[in-house]
Amino acid sequence: MIALSLSEIRDLTGGQVHGTETPEAVIIDGSVSTDSRDCGPGSLYVARVGETADGHDFVGSAVTAGAVAALTSRPVEGVPCVVVDDVQTAFGLVARGVIDRAPELRVIGVTGSSGKTSVKDLLASVLTSVAETVAPVNSLNGEIGVPLTVCRVTPTTRFLVAEMGARGVGHIDYLTRIAPPQVAIVLNVGSAHIGEFGSRENIARAKSELPRAVPAEGLSILNADDPLVAAMASDLTSRVQLVGLAPEADVRAEDVRLDERGRAAYTLVCAQGTAPVALRQSGAHHVGNSLAVAAAALELGLSLDQVVAGLGAAKAVSRWRMEITDRPDGVVVVNDAYNANPDSMRAALDAVAAMHVAGERWAVLGGMLELGPDSDAEHASVGAYAASLAFDHVVAVGEGARPLADAFPGSEWVPDTDAAHDLLAPRLRAGDVVLLKSSRDSGLRWLGDRLAAVGGEGGEGRATPVPASSREGAQR
Repeated sequence: MIALSLSEIRDLTGGQVHGTETPEAVIIDGSVSTDSRDCGPGSLYVARVGETADGHDFVGSAVTAGAVAALTSRPVEGVPCVVVDDVQTAFGLVARGVIDRAPELRVIGVTGSSGKTSVKDLLASVLTSVAETVAPVNSLNGEIGVPLTVCRVTPTTRFLVAEMGARGVGHIDYLTRIAPPQVAIVLNVGSAHIGEFGSRENIARAKSELPRAVPAEGLSILNADDPLVAAMASDLTSRVQLVGLAPEADVRAEDVRLDERGRAAYTLVCAQGTAPVALRQSGAHHVGNSLAVAAAALELGLSLDQVVAGLGAAKAVSRWRMEITDRPDGVVVVNDAYNANPDSMRAALDAVAAMHVAGERWAVLGGMLELGPDSDAEHASVGAYAASLAFDHVVAVGEGARPLADAFPGSEWVPDTDAAHDLLAPRLRAGDVVLLKSSRDSGLRWLGDRLAAVGGEGGEGRATPVPASSREGAQR
């Protein structure tokens, strides 16, 4: 990170220093972490009070691991601390202090009801090919995740990609005050978290907070194919570019085609010219994602050739997003179960329906959370959509997915992931493709890991540990 003294952190947050008489001599030049297990030499430990743990209980562990100071809401004996009224708010102020000390940094904000993480990963991959780039680990996109990402910025970082999520109006506005964007990408307005927002119009209002924060000299990149997103252009002070398949899009795709794995190729059309693009990610929905990335990268100074090369070279980074495993026995497992809403469910189903399959297509679908009173109807709609595609089997997992099973004639319902594994393991055959899709807390990503293991038998599959620092809200 950009080095800060404890006295500077005090001044940024309005807190009080305890545990040292020389706060200017205590230098934070390592990581910033909300988890004591991730602290190292020169780090700052942010002692959040979470739902199940009080970070103050782990300050000693953080110091043992190398932390030189802590951000706390009460003094901790023997440890240099900046004590503040609200640790979360103060953490955001520290992060903003890092941004203000990096005048050459370009901040790109990304939001949308679905696809944020995929676009963040793709954009970071393209930008990293030309300059030092910081982007979130996994899906750190909230009031803790954004500061954690910002605090990884170094004096030589050129680009910061900030994924910004929201569970209510005003959330993204708050995040943009931590990391003010010069470029904003709004992907779509769907029904994710509609149970909390109340309507898609409210979701659109929340998402529009990102481009509204872009200054007049900046650029807002809006999805021409989503009417609620495209309509945001009329209220912005920044420049606007529309991206998509629509003929009026400033950056658009023509002649889109999919290969046997559902990977898209197309002709990119923009002010800089035309060029062929071939993506490595499966799913036609990645066309729109890549167009947004292309528009952002061109705005940031990359050439058309650099953009096309970067798009073609980029691999999936974050786990459980269209993660494809070819098992030795010929079964293909598509694990896209990190998160789900009706729109991303349909996109995943479309992606697998477009793949060449020698055997049978399976869709293993779990509950979509936070859909409010329309949850049953939305699940039934997804089941009916799956029935309209070329799927041979649908397995609905968990109580929340019952309406989905009811809408797909001949589908099967099981109560949990263990039962789903017991159903699938003996029936999957060489040439079959099995999609797993659900909201994160429905747990199908772990079933996907289990099935992706050799032969699909036993153990935890090929899951790799997720660092505590990549789990927003982790606290120890």
